[in-house]
Amino acid sequence: MVGLNTRYSGKLKRNPSCSAALKDGGETLRWIPVCPEQLGGLPTPRDAADIVGGTGDDVLDGNARVITKNGIDVTEHFIRGAEQVLQIAQMTGAKEAWLKARSPSCAVQGSVGVAAALLARNGIRLVEY
Repeated sequence: MVGLNTRYSGKLKRNPSCSAALKDGGETLRWIPVCPEQLGGLPTPRDAADIVGGTGDDVLDGNARVITKNGIDVTEHFIRGAEQVLQIAQMTGAKEAWLKARSPSCAVQGSVGVAAALLARNGIRLVEY
């Protein structure tokens, strides 16, 4: 099992393939679990949110917003959380981030999340699971 109960629903979504990859990687890994949305000041559980008008890059550039299913703009929380994750990555010397798929913070494929976009802009290799 990898991760913490930080999803918007307050539940953990298990990913056995990610756990296996960490065990069988052959190199020493330091796992630092973080949740950009929590670091940005949002509670768990919380309303689900989506990026409206673009991708995480567009949010960082001020051209898109992150809006909850109830219409509340949480863009600043997502940006603040992404900045906190980047700071942790830089402080720990992280070169790679394993990020959750289909997340407005962490998605790497498709609509790239806000934290994923900021990490990529700063040279952190992204792996989506």
